[in-house]
Amino acid sequence: QVQLVESGGGLAQAGGSLRLSCAASERTFSQYAVGWFRRTPGKELEFVAATSTSPFSTYYADSVKGRFTISTDNSKNPAYLQMNSLKPEDTDVYHCAVDSTPLRTGATDPAYFGSWGQGTQVTVSS
Repeated sequence: QVQLVESGGGLAQAGGSLRLSCAASERTFSQYAVGWFRRTPGKELEFVAATSTSPFSTYYADSVKGRFTISTDNSKNPAYLQMNSLKPEDTDVYHCAVDSTPLRTGATDPAYFGSWGQGTQVTVSS
């Protein structure tokens, strides 16, 4: 199972930006979709953004559309989540995940993702 490590979280002011990285232990983003999810302790995972690989497509939750951008260059380089115009309600633990099925399109349900990172905390102050 691929190992994932997130980084780049931290404290930002409302209106600011952060870039999260998701490093994989093996080259995986060329065939498997990657997703970003977030969770407040005690609540369910919330879909944030995801890719599809063939053809390459991106998907976003309505709450982040136009502010967040997911990217991957299909190599062993990290996948990224660029977060702009941050809001206090974006405060959460963010997890990256890799789909368990290669070349699937349109996966946004966390049940489709079989490998998960430990998460990185994002805190946005007002």
